[in-house]
Amino acid sequence: MNREKNVRDFRTQFEITRDEQTPDERTIEGYFALYESETELWAGSYEIISKGAFENTIQKNDIRALWNHNTQYVLGRNKNGSLQLKADDKGLFATIKLPNTQYAEDLYSLVQRGDIDQASFGFNIIDEELEELADGGYRWRIKDIDLHEISVVTFPAYENTSVQAREKQVREIETRKLQQKKSELQKRLKGLTN
Repeated sequence: MNREKNVRDFRTQFEITRDEQTPDERTIEGYFALYESETELWAGSYEIISKGAFENTIQKNDIRALWNHNTQYVLGRNKNGSLQLKADDKGLFATIKLPNTQYAEDLYSLVQRGDIDQASFGFNIIDEELEELADGGYRWRIKDIDLHEISVVTFPAYENTSVQAREKQVREIETRKLQQKKSELQKRLKGLTN
C-alpha cells in the first residue's frame, strides 16, 4: 500500500450551468477520473484505475473540490452537499455548486470560454497490483483509492513526486531482480568449482 499522496490529471469535458431561477447558482460538472483508461507515466510504464476504485471512499471521506489543488480556493465539499460525487461505470463524476465568490466567478468564466478544461484528483492508494509487461515495462492497476480532493486545473500533468515514487518502485524491483540473478550465478559458479 502506497501512503504517499498522489495526484492524477487528465483532460475532461466540463458542463457548466447557471440556473435561470437563481442566477447566482453556478455549477461545473464532469468526470474527474476515468476507469480502465491507461495513462503512460513515462516510456514503458503505465497506470490504470480499476472500475470501482472510488466506491469505498466517496461516501466516507470529507472531500473538497479545489481550483488547482489550492486549499485557498475551495469550490465545494461533499459533507455540506456543495460537491456531489458519483462513481458510475465510466469513472468518478462530480457536480460542484460554486460558491458566491470572485474566484469562483472567475473560474466559471474561464471554464465557459474553454480556457480551463482539465480535472485532477488527490488521493492515497489503498490497494494496487503491479504487472510486469513482456517488453520490460510495468503497469500499475489501482484497485482501491482513499480520495481527499478533486480539482479543476489549468495544466494537466502528473505531479513529479507521484512519478518519482513510481520510478523508485521500479528501481527497487530492478535491484531485487539483479540481486536474485547474482545469487543464482554465484550458486552456479559454486557448483562448477566443487
